[in-house]
Amino acid sequence: MSLDTNSALTFPDQGDGSPARIKATLQLFEQGHAQIGRIIAGQQEVIEQALITLLCGGHALLEGVPGVAKTLAVKTLARFLALDFRRAQGTPDMMPADILGTNVFSLQTNEFKLHRGPIFTQFLLVDEINRMPPRTQAALLEGMEERQVSMDGTSHALDEYFTVFATQNPLEFEGTYPLPEAQLDRFLLKIRVPYPALEDERTVIERHHASTTSRGIESTPVESIDAALLAEARREVRAVRAEAPIIDYLLSIIRRTREWPTLVLGASPRASWSLLVVAKAHAAREGRDFVVPDDIKNAAPATLRHRLVLRPEAELEGFDTDRVIADVLAAIPVPR
Repeated sequence: MSLDTNSALTFPDQGDGSPARIKATLQLFEQGHAQIGRIIAGQQEVIEQALITLLCGGHALLEGVPGVAKTLAVKTLARFLALDFRRAQGTPDMMPADILGTNVFSLQTNEFKLHRGPIFTQFLLVDEINRMPPRTQAALLEGMEERQVSMDGTSHALDEYFTVFATQNPLEFEGTYPLPEAQLDRFLLKIRVPYPALEDERTVIERHHASTTSRGIESTPVESIDAALLAEARREVRAVRAEAPIIDYLLSIIRRTREWPTLVLGASPRASWSLLVVAKAHAAREGRDFVVPDDIKNAAPATLRHRLVLRPEAELEGFDTDRVIADVLAAIPVPR
């Protein structure tokens, strides 16, 4: 399927000539907020963006200070979606084999057998990814981009639902390795996890105080969805339409970042497709089977903030990529 700005980007309908109806997506978000909200107080935008990541088949980088429930949110999301879950803790001495696994020689069979690492799962949480050395970070690249890993000349396929949620602390610099631009571009979204609001934080304390188990609120039961619901919701998102003026508007935003004076690196072509896919998920979230300009605007911050590189002088003046994105959006005429 090609991007042709002279025609609408369309997808197959339900077979009777009518547009696909958005039902599973709305149900997924409704149940997601209800079930995940039993453990995670507040953080509605974080939950929304995490669900959008799954609907789009991408990966997400969660950034926030310690103690704001980044890890707990991802573990709860995996429970809600009933997906296989594994976790890898980033450390400065971590090796690629700690992520991918290794071939081990068996004396019984006189042959090598693959001992699978944590990447062989549906839902992989990589905690403190910026504490992993560059070589180990690179071990994730092939799996994230191609959903396969290669070891000793053999390729091993990953699950179709393979999703990486990586966390990082924005404040610590000792013992950390900043993610290279090539790997950042593989993340569909960069989700910022803020401090909870006052009432939400009060709820967290009350839930911990009322808990009678050693695991605290993690032991709270979560009702999982049927696997068919996620598959149907993904189909609905893929079927969302984007007309030619919307494509032109999106491309104008992407291309403007490449010439923006406070940026040394603008958005890549991969960012163009990512922005469209996330905008389609936003449209489905609103119950529409077509994209409007507000969907592009709502999708832009989380989709682009980690793909742009500020000039050093702009950082000294207090700019950040979210501010630049807001300025770019304000400078592009909105299609009517």
